[in-house]
Amino acid sequence: MTSLELTGQADLLVAEPLVLTEIRIGYARVSTSGQKLERQLDTLTAAGCRRIFADKKSGKNTMRPELKACHAFLAVGDTLVVPSLDRYGRSLQDLITMVGELRQRGIGFTSLHEKLDTTTPGGRLVFHVFAALAEFIRELIVIGTNEGLAAARARGRVGGRPSVATEEVIRAARDLLPDPGRSITSIAKLLGLSPGTLYNHIPDLRELRAGAVPEQIGTSTSS
Repeated sequence: MTSLELTGQADLLVAEPLVLTEIRIGYARVSTSGQKLERQLDTLTAAGCRRIFADKKSGKNTMRPELKACHAFLAVGDTLVVPSLDRYGRSLQDLITMVGELRQRGIGFTSLHEKLDTTTPGGRLVFHVFAALAEFIRELIVIGTNEGLAAARARGRVGGRPSVATEEVIRAARDLLPDPGRSITSIAKLLGLSPGTLYNHIPDLRELRAGAVPEQIGTSTSS
């Protein structure tokens, strides 16, 4: 094992942030009108949260104003506390992105239900495993999409710019849309379609993209 690999493993087990303020800020969310916030609020209060931000109903990042306010309120050394991972991120990739941005800002993250805490070496290790899993899933989607496109081309159903988007192509587009590393234009080009065709054939396209591209942590607005 090289010295660089050893250094990387050592860094992996270093708790962050290095200096904690002992300030814990809570975030809660309900995704349906039938759910109630009280239990989440009581849990976060019992966990020692000094202030709690809460969003109601919508799970889309673009419609979660309290999440944005919470991110902006957090300071270096603070810890963000959530009742459970699904209350914070709408997908594994969403969760990894936001927790990674917290880490870059020197902010800790704790999920009470899963007992995950990035201020500890074990908690950081778990999130590194999550990140590796998310990347593995993305690679599987790309491989499956490419195989599907190759099969469709072999049948003469994809090539150039088809006049009608086939079922295989639309399925491939839906697989690719949650990938935050790909733009709608690049996805359309890969599939031999125009962006307008994707919008016409995928009614929930904006929702798929909203869940795939987490709103940037901090005071900046997402594009």
